[in-house]
Amino acid sequence: MKAKTSVFYCTECGNETSKWAGRCPVCGAWNSIVEQAAPKTANAPKGRGAPRAKARPINDLGAAEEELRVPTGMGELDRVLGGGAVKGSLVLVGGAPGIGKSTLMLQICGKLCETNKVLYVSGEESPHQLKMRAKRLNVESDKLYTLSETCLGDVLESVREEQPDVLIVDSIQTLYNEDLDSPAGSVGQVKDCTMALMQLAKGQGITVFVIGHVNKEGSIAGPKVLEHMVDCVLYFEGDRNMAYRILRAAKNRFGATNEIGVFEMRGVGLVEVPNPSELLLSGRPEDAPGTCVTCAMEGARPVLAEIQALLAPAAQNVPRRTSNGFDYNRAAMLLAVLEKRGALKVSACDAFLNVIGGLTLDEPAADLAAILALASSYLDKPIGKSVAAIGEVGLTGEVRGVSHLAQRLAEVRRLGFERCFVPKRHAERLEVVKGLTLIPVSNIADALREIARS
Repeated sequence: MKAKTSVFYCTECGNETSKWAGRCPVCGAWNSIVEQAAPKTANAPKGRGAPRAKARPINDLGAAEEELRVPTGMGELDRVLGGGAVKGSLVLVGGAPGIGKSTLMLQICGKLCETNKVLYVSGEESPHQLKMRAKRLNVESDKLYTLSETCLGDVLESVREEQPDVLIVDSIQTLYNEDLDSPAGSVGQVKDCTMALMQLAKGQGITVFVIGHVNKEGSIAGPKVLEHMVDCVLYFEGDRNMAYRILRAAKNRFGATNEIGVFEMRGVGLVEVPNPSELLLSGRPEDAPGTCVTCAMEGARPVLAEIQALLAPAAQNVPRRTSNGFDYNRAAMLLAVLEKRGALKVSACDAFLNVIGGLTLDEPAADLAAILALASSYLDKPIGKSVAAIGEVGLTGEVRGVSHLAQRLAEVRRLGFERCFVPKRHAERLEVVKGLTLIPVSNIADALREIARS
């Protein structure tokens, strides 16, 4: 029987099929199936062999075999990882080209090399280019080893020779397994190379950081199953034309998800921003209509964000609706609630909603601030620079409670705010925050009346 010369993968779920189809039969995604060459042999890639592990009772595992953390030396990165990288874990760092992924990984080498041996494998830069970048970032250590290689077998052979504690691969799209006919960066190559690195991390207890590029949809290039294989997925976000970057944990088996770390890109590399709330509120205009501040929970950290809104008479028959950093469908829902329950004729206006600083608000606690910003712009009446708003808004216009309200209010007061709109139902149970006056509201009509009186 003739062996298969090619196989078909779904780039969304990683499902393998024998023939092409317009729709994946497993996940239902359209136009996600691509053809890749089948492996020549069923043998494992060069250098992947390891002795078979034996099953052991969990109570027999000693303290040395429990979760061990490796501090990276950057507090913001350690926060996102849950206290540091876990020994024997596989961490995937994704982001757009030029966003600063390689800079971040090379910078942490300086601290990691104080107690660990690090092997930095680059498939995109020569040794001379790595040396120049390390010199610019002031990273020097005798325990930092570099290798410019793209062949998976040669990388694994170098790992056996050097026995590093930490392995950094930049990037997974440049690695290839010579036993596969498909080119580097293809679905089959990315999947196979990641599996080899995962077995290396688990089998030898090496902490592995893998850099991955993102596609135009903003997800890691390669099959979706790639994110399920690794222990932690970090996304490096931000505009390359702006100085600030946000590192977000989309998946973390050893810590909380949705934690963020904030960095500023400077000439000497990435600099940590320990207080992102002050950063996101810097330059906020005084007494300008159409702006309101809310407090979002990013993992265990409360972060203040400014929501700006602009309502103007529609220039066409169909009004425009635009949102940046705020869910579009939720923004459309809030506009409908504002017209129906707040008696404001916003359906005849073009509406623009924007979250300052590149932050993305995806929790309902920002609803009330968005409603107030929209109403303030429509009425052309400022809310006040020292006023914030926290609460979820329902379809009937009611204001509902949110989680961690006390922690959010403490952060609001710490940044100098004096008044805060909160759900009336939960206002009586809250501890008094010195210097902060709470404005309890049960629905958006109450909030609009408070704006009119101020």
